[in-house]
Amino acid sequence: MKRETRRSRAWVLLCVSAALLTIACRGASTEEVFVFAAASTTDALQEIAREYKGQTGAMVIFSFGSSSTLAKQIVAGAPADAFLSADVTQMDRLERAGLVRKEDRKVLLSNQMVVIVPASSSLNIAEPKDLANAQHVAVGDPESVPAGIYAKQWLDSVGMWLTIQPKIVPTLDVRAALAAVESGRAEAGIVYRTDAGISQNVRIAYAVPVETGPRIVYPVARLASSKKKSAAEFVDFLSGPGAKAIFVRHGFIAF
Repeated sequence: MKRETRRSRAWVLLCVSAALLTIACRGASTEEVFVFAAASTTDALQEIAREYKGQTGAMVIFSFGSSSTLAKQIVAGAPADAFLSADVTQMDRLERAGLVRKEDRKVLLSNQMVVIVPASSSLNIAEPKDLANAQHVAVGDPESVPAGIYAKQWLDSVGMWLTIQPKIVPTLDVRAALAAVESGRAEAGIVYRTDAGISQNVRIAYAVPVETGPRIVYPVARLASSKKKSAAEFVDFLSGPGAKAIFVRHGFIAF
């Protein structure tokens, strides 16, 4: 009887230990990382987050939008652990505010600007000046949205900004510019190649040469206020070979 009692106690202790281990592991695996990221990275980052969760158990929660809007929200106190911007200007803004440390910043990606039209459109844009044949050109707001700022820089460089400016339909972010062309509310749009690649309702009418187009840079950084181990780990994960392969498959240029 005593032997059976000892066995029972040992079994109970084993079960309790296993339960405690399960709870501990579950607690470690459910850490949530809040990442504010440029709208153009939506599809790639969602896929990368699934890979990351599968490997670490940590959940990544995203807020996607215009980099300028996201930066404003972070400055205002939004609870972000990391920021992936579509330009260096917004990351510089956070660094100046003491919200990002210079040593935590990484240059992650680049992209290419393209002119898109509805898939069924007969509009031919063989060179920049042909864009003047569109009545409406959707772009991210050239005053604040990185994709719109890049578009303005390109049009300025080819001497077309003053001609196209009256036709510009400014949007909240680059995905909104894509949606405007998809719906036919704009005859053309200027977006990233990665955005054009996710839609069957548009086609690329003209690709801005990477060599002569605006220098597009996507930096990423952990926020200085974040103490989460997974925040730093996820930022590192984004520059690893697995994440790079996903970014490239989605059309990005990975560094």
